[in-house]
Amino acid sequence: MPSILDKIVAAKRAEILRAKELRPEADLRAALADAPPPRNFFNALAAGGPIKLIAEVKRASPSKGLIRADFQPVEIAKAYEANGASCISVLTDEQYFQGNLDYLRDIRAAVNLPVLRKDFILDTYQLLEARAAGADAVLLIAECLDDCQLRKLHNEAIELGMVPLVELYEPANLTRVFDAGATLMGVNNRDLRTFEVDLQHTIRLRERIPDQCVLVGESGIHSREDALLLEEAGVDAMLVGEHLMSQPDVGAAVRALLGR
Repeated sequence: MPSILDKIVAAKRAEILRAKELRPEADLRAALADAPPPRNFFNALAAGGPIKLIAEVKRASPSKGLIRADFQPVEIAKAYEANGASCISVLTDEQYFQGNLDYLRDIRAAVNLPVLRKDFILDTYQLLEARAAGADAVLLIAECLDDCQLRKLHNEAIELGMVPLVELYEPANLTRVFDAGATLMGVNNRDLRTFEVDLQHTIRLRERIPDQCVLVGESGIHSREDALLLEEAGVDAMLVGEHLMSQPDVGAAVRALLGR
């Protein structure tokens, strides 16, 4: 029986084919000349000090449904920036997360922080879309890509001036992620096949990831205590979406998470 991740990937492949018909790749490549210069997503997270926050703009998810009815992506991003986030992640998948690439484009023009395109990236075309929209970084999910795809998309993202955040859930994928050349790694605490969450998952994998890599803990982070747990384990950054988006005052939620 196909998992949720299998269904998302199948839908994404069909979506990419439709996008290519509507806007040829050559048009996207031509649009790159007008894209804003990339901001350094890696350096924003690699600086020393307390754990850094990648705050996510996310309207809905397959596991939670609609997270925020009053959804104003640019205002949310501005609140994240004003209250201490280091970077911003923007969910751009439409079918399962009610996202949109235009949200990223608008947010990138309104804030000074580096911005990540959070999506299920399977094709070079999506990297071109991301950079043309102003993305400074993209998410690559090891569980969605074979060895060649992972290495190829990782290298192409860098060539386009973006930082690849390479995410994994399965510990067996660590070697594949290292072999692809990843230096910014995310451990998802949510199993994308079942959507079960375990915050300890990042902590268990921390000792297997070299110190020269920047490590991001993703999913299941709901409190200052969770943030401190990751920080004390040597995790460099955390990506938080659902918790922040479900709070009435997202700025206050960011401050509380960072202990400010």
